[in-house]
Amino acid sequence: MTLTLFWQRAVMFLGATVAVAACSTGPQITRTQDVSASADTPYQNVLVVALFSSFDSRRRLEKEVVKQLSALGIDAVASTSLMNTKTPATRQTFLAMVKELDSDAVLVTHLVDIESKAGMQDSASPEATYNVRPTYYYNVWEVEVTEYVEPQSLAVKSSVLLATQLYSVMSQEPVWAIESKIKIVNTGGPRENYMAFVDEAEAIVRYLSRDGLIAQ
Repeated sequence: MTLTLFWQRAVMFLGATVAVAACSTGPQITRTQDVSASADTPYQNVLVVALFSSFDSRRRLEKEVVKQLSALGIDAVASTSLMNTKTPATRQTFLAMVKELDSDAVLVTHLVDIESKAGMQDSASPEATYNVRPTYYYNVWEVEVTEYVEPQSLAVKSSVLLATQLYSVMSQEPVWAIESKIKIVNTGGPRENYMAFVDEAEAIVRYLSRDGLIAQ
C-alpha cells in the first residue's frame, strides 16, 4: 500500500473513539510486518501521526511518542503541533507537513477495534459514624451507629486494538508495522488515565529501536 493510498483509507478511522480512563494494563504487542529488506533505515526525522476522533487523544499520544523519540536523539514532530481542531485531517494536510519538515519517515497510529463490556460494581466499604452517650447506669453507654453506603457504580472494561505503521517517505511504502492491544477499566466518570498514552508510546518506540528503524 502506498503512502497516498494509506491516507485515503486511514481517514475512515476518524469516526472511531478511544476510551481511556481510570486504569489500564500495558499493551500487548504483535508485529504484523517485519522490517522490509529494502527499507532505507535508520530514520532520523519522523512525523508522528495519530488518527482518532478525539483531537485531545491524538495530541496526547503524539506528544508522548515524540517525547520518547526525542530522548533517543530523533527529530520527531507531532502532527497536532502543526494544526488545530479545525484543520482537516486529510492526506493533503499530512503530506504538506512531510514536505515542510523534510521528514524521512511517517509514524501512523490508528484505531482498529474496540470491545467494551459494562456492569455494575459495589462501592468501597461503607463509612460509619458513631455517637456515644452515657446512660444512667454505671459503665453502660448508648452507641448510635450511622452507616453511609454509596450506590453501585458502572464499570466498563474495554479492549482497544491499535495499529502502528512506519512509512518511508522516499519509497512511500510501509516498512514496518505492529498491533497493540490495551485492556482498560473505566470505573465511572470522565477522568482519563494519561498513563495509557505513556505506556503505548513507550512500547511503540521500544520496538522501533529494537528493530533498528531509528538512528541512535
